[in-house]
Amino acid sequence: MRVLAIADVEERWLTAASARERLQGYDLIVSCGDLDARYLEHIVTMANVPLLYVWGNHDTAYRLHTPEGCRSIEGRIAEYRGLRFMGLGGSVRYNDRVFGFTERDMYWRMLRLSLAAKAQGGVDVLVTHTPPRGYGDLDDLPHQGFDAFNTCLEMLSPRYLLHGHIHPEYGRIARACAHPAGTEILNCCGYRELELSAPAEPRSARRGYLGVDRI
Repeated sequence: MRVLAIADVEERWLTAASARERLQGYDLIVSCGDLDARYLEHIVTMANVPLLYVWGNHDTAYRLHTPEGCRSIEGRIAEYRGLRFMGLGGSVRYNDRVFGFTERDMYWRMLRLSLAAKAQGGVDVLVTHTPPRGYGDLDDLPHQGFDAFNTCLEMLSPRYLLHGHIHPEYGRIARACAHPAGTEILNCCGYRELELSAPAEPRSARRGYLGVDRI
């Protein structure tokens, strides 16, 4: 399955007249946050495939205008073509105007969702806005990652963690790095393409208290 992951920056080629043609061949779009709702609506219309998204720290406008035609996986697990995606958006809370969480709040938010995922056979992709602490984040508070995500990767070992938030122009930022849990961490600021395949073994059909949204 060919996936286009996007975050933070509105790419010119995705708003051009040729966008529909260039988006052909993608099977799924994943937004890692900080993108205007109308931008996501344009992309999902041009691509005509599902678009999954989490909230970035600057996406508080979603409270008034959620991206139509797109599916939020914020605090949820979704399955598409046999692949499971788990979403935990937001950043470290550095003021009261952003969609943010304390480390403690994100830990409990993560743990609740991760236990549900583990009970139902795990997930393939963790979609966040910020990276895990120590893996592609920065030292200043607004751009620090969550240590809770390291715990999540240790619990679930998804194949990928997709995130945004850390722009390349901030410095010498690694666009990809490996986590000790075996997860490949990808910075999707702007856009990034990846290929995914469904797991060879079928997962448990048991439904936990959060369930799995099948698309």
